Amino acid sequence: MPEYLIQQSEELFNKLMRYCEQCLEGEITIGQKQRWAIERFLKDLEDPRYYFDKIELLKFKTWTRTFKHRAGVLAGKPINLIPFQLFEVGNLLCLKRRDNGRRKFKKAYIQMGRKNAKTQMLALISSYIAYNSNEQQEIYVAGWVSDQSKNLYRDLEFQLAGCDKLKGKYKTSYGKITFKKDGSFIQPLTRESRKSGDGTNPSLGIVDEYHAHQTSEIYDVIMSGMGARPEPLMIIITTAGFDLTHPCYNVEYKMVSKIINPAYPDIDDEEYFILICELDEGDDIKDESVWPKANPIVCTYPEGWEGIRSALKSALISPEKMRDFLTKRMDKWVNMRESGYMDMQKWDRCQREFTLEDFRGMDCILGMDLSVRNDLTSIGLEFSKDGDYYVFQHSFMPEDKYQERMARSNTPFDIWVNNEDPNKETLTLCSGSVIDYNDVYAYIQHIEDTYDLTILEVAYDPYNATQFVQRLEEEGYICVEIRQGPLTLNEPTKDFRDCAYDDTLHHNGDGLLTWAIGNAVTRQNAQEYILLDKAKSEDKIDPAAALMNAHCRAMELLGNDDGIFWCPDLD
Repeated sequence: MPEYLIQQSEELFNKLMRYCEQCLEGEITIGQKQRWAIERFLKDLEDPRYYFDKIELLKFKTWTRTFKHRAGVLAGKPINLIPFQLFEVGNLLCLKRRDNGRRKFKKAYIQMGRKNAKTQMLALISSYIAYNSNEQQEIYVAGWVSDQSKNLYRDLEFQLAGCDKLKGKYKTSYGKITFKKDGSFIQPLTRESRKSGDGTNPSLGIVDEYHAHQTSEIYDVIMSGMGARPEPLMIIITTAGFDLTHPCYNVEYKMVSKIINPAYPDIDDEEYFILICELDEGDDIKDESVWPKANPIVCTYPEGWEGIRSALKSALISPEKMRDFLTKRMDKWVNMRESGYMDMQKWDRCQREFTLEDFRGMDCILGMDLSVRNDLTSIGLEFSKDGDYYVFQHSFMPEDKYQERMARSNTPFDIWVNNEDPNKETLTLCSGSVIDYNDVYAYIQHIEDTYDLTILEVAYDPYNATQFVQRLEEEGYICVEIRQGPLTLNEPTKDFRDCAYDDTLHHNGDGLLTWAIGNAVTRQNAQEYILLDKAKSEDKIDPAAALMNAHCRAMELLGNDDGIFWCPDLD
């Protein structure tokens, strides 16, 4: 290796290290999670299992200089990586294992505000890996819809077309870029074309704008094909979003936020690189000094600052634009789905560790939503303890419907049916194609006898419930019909949510319940009375509906007030 190249690589590495120092010393404004990422990187540098390939960093930087910016104030000028980008690449490509020389990280989660060159960087990484490898590379760029996949693909096409070094060395056909040297290719993948991803052998998968993916099915298709690769890399790239039921927030963001947090030493994944650039809790969006936390590149040039200022002015004037400003500019997860019932971040905060054993011998209200017999049926239990409400649910699904849902949906019903922790088995399968109400009745008897519970009332939705309710009444249960109209359900629907927000209602992290709560939307009448709207909700909300029926009576029988206004005759 020529001495001048070694010297250049050292200078570049020192530039990266100086950036880390400036961030940790406060010279550069960063958020808490980015700070943890830097601290993790410095710790890895001291770990004898790893080494930093400085020459690889120089090679990548040299590679980027052969391409030009596609848009913005630098359009047409050569790409020159800034220190923040050196940190990204240094982790993704240059941090390697001493035992085999392969990259440390096999997965990556990168989240920051828009216009921070995320797409450009991934286009550069894609072409670099595809062209400079000694083996045939299969690279897939995955969006939920075709436009998302095409954004990165367009950047790739533009970069390659303007690169003299690569003229005649690749071809583009049928929406696929193929390098002639060894047949390595880069190809978009969308939900519509996900079946074509089966049987592939991806070496690099990029899931773009993961917050918009309604399920993890595209991610799963790519990951499942990577097993045979010696050095695979899966990269999730996204901004924050506004639907907290989607897998990006509900699964991935929650998980990586714990992996990167030193307060969770038992939750670790050494092969997962995590870089989250977001505002911290309590930061004021009108305070310009915090903007670089979510915008590490945009806030390095005047036009970037001005763009954020302009977007903020519009958001403050027009509330409907605030959602996009918070998610896209400030990289803040918000629950502002149209008519969404629950702020799912607040719902997460009211989670506690408890089981039915903690309520042995106590009174409770049982709510029922029997729905239709060929899909989900749910019961809810509500207790009151020390002035707070505690809720449980258990649901039932026909085996045939379960198999159908598992085939067409990535909702993890299998986890709720089979779980190592019996307290988290919150879904029972009924043999055949319809709900067996004998199973429902057996479960009610089981929990009642096992935990010595006193079910004060069974609060039920009258739809499809007549025969089962008659059976319960014959067995001595007090059954109360809950009319499914706004006059009856308005107050319990609002109070249930208010209690969750006030941290006086708690759940135990039941994934099926959280899924149902997240699916729920409301409808409102002319008097601004609300109730959950099954017809407009994205998916099933039966566990939530069962608990709403329970809460309607729990407010009166278990609460500390004088009861609620409830008059079935008015519904």
